Amino acid sequence: MLRAILVTGIAFGLGAGGAGVTDTPAAEPSEPAIPGGRPPNILLIVADDLGYGDLGCYGQQKIRTPHLDQLAEEGIRFTNAYAGSTVCAPSRCALMTGLHTGHCRVRGNGGGGSPRSNVPLAPNDICIAELLKKAGYATALIGKWGLGEAGSTGLPTRKGFDYFFGYLNQHHAHNYYPDFLWRNEEKVRIDNPQSTVENVAAQRRVYAPDLFREEALRFLTAHRDRPFFLYFATTVPHANNERTRATGEGNEVPDDAPYTHEDWPQAEKNKAAMITRLDADIGTILTHLRKLKLERNTLVIFTSDNGPHREGGNKPEFFRSSGPFRGIKRDLYEGGIRVPFIIRWPERIKPGTVTDHVTAFWDFLPTACDLAGVPVPSQLDGISLAPLLTGQGQQRTHEFLYWEFHEGGFRQAVRHGSWKAVRHAPNLPLELYDLQADPSETRNIAAQHPDIIMRIETYLKTARTDSKEFPIRLPKKK
Repeated sequence: MLRAILVTGIAFGLGAGGAGVTDTPAAEPSEPAIPGGRPPNILLIVADDLGYGDLGCYGQQKIRTPHLDQLAEEGIRFTNAYAGSTVCAPSRCALMTGLHTGHCRVRGNGGGGSPRSNVPLAPNDICIAELLKKAGYATALIGKWGLGEAGSTGLPTRKGFDYFFGYLNQHHAHNYYPDFLWRNEEKVRIDNPQSTVENVAAQRRVYAPDLFREEALRFLTAHRDRPFFLYFATTVPHANNERTRATGEGNEVPDDAPYTHEDWPQAEKNKAAMITRLDADIGTILTHLRKLKLERNTLVIFTSDNGPHREGGNKPEFFRSSGPFRGIKRDLYEGGIRVPFIIRWPERIKPGTVTDHVTAFWDFLPTACDLAGVPVPSQLDGISLAPLLTGQGQQRTHEFLYWEFHEGGFRQAVRHGSWKAVRHAPNLPLELYDLQADPSETRNIAAQHPDIIMRIETYLKTARTDSKEFPIRLPKKK
């Protein structure tokens, strides 16, 4: 059980600062957060479609996640952390750029010229890997990217990553037994037959997550003598949607252990097995850090890109994957965007700490910059968490958080203090919820609080810039 040392976030201010940020001044550091020492290594682990309630340390009762539970026991567990979006590509764009979906380049899956391609990051989009590379970090991405197709300006190797191994495209990443992956800008053949409906059951040879684990271990060994940034972007537990359409079950995993004998639907056994297998892989990586004597000066962050899915035959209510919250992936209710978020930094973060400080993916870039001693770019939506993590300085807070989502129309959400507003279309009124009294967002109290609605409407007028790839659209009439 976690030792619950609660760190309460400072109440949201209403100052006149920039884009949703309180106007407390923040210094731009010129040296790392640990004076006189080597800047910390950064290991960022992002799961795919893992819900807030899918880990034991967040209340899960059936799925075994001992290594991630231990990570939380050894660090700080956030209860008010948010993904960048409710689907993968825009969420990862917010994570990499420090901008929310009202300002970042990639605001949805697709939109890149074909239904299966993404809008790429442009040359002028600043990625955290570029900043850390300039500061002397070795940088690597292993796993799923989703922010630039082959030959585009958004390739990982063109956005600051020294090394990339994995999937460029999120549709390709559905397949856990691919016939190729990318290494830097070259295709690498994998000993799996090309996936088709006819041979879908015969393609199981090389499991991509196993390759990613081994690549991570090699990278850590090769760069033990210099600061590194490893972005480990696993595809677990995302379903293979194409396989689901062919066979009815798309949770691809070598076997369903340790849940083989559970009286559960097969899809749920497989999903649980995927998560427990990921937990074991993370345990292997963390053990390797310890063997290399890198544990003490490595900041480990674990999170998920959005809420849980209803894909691959899964029913998110079976494991209560959204925790106590309403909604799942593709919703802007809490279940679609509130995610597990754990940080461990030995000897800097008090073990067993739990915080209700409100944070979002766009806070990662300024946090990493501060800890590495890199000047923080201007005009970001993110706020550095360095004061909270180091205990040095005053932690700034967001005036509001903003999301927009473009599938099937145009939707928006805002969190302001304990207030949460959701709009399902540009021509519809805002719903309003008090997350402190009603975390499950069951009671729309907009009519009782016109002053709060007016304040949030004011935020919405300044929260976004226009995007030619992601314009505001009314939902299609059914």
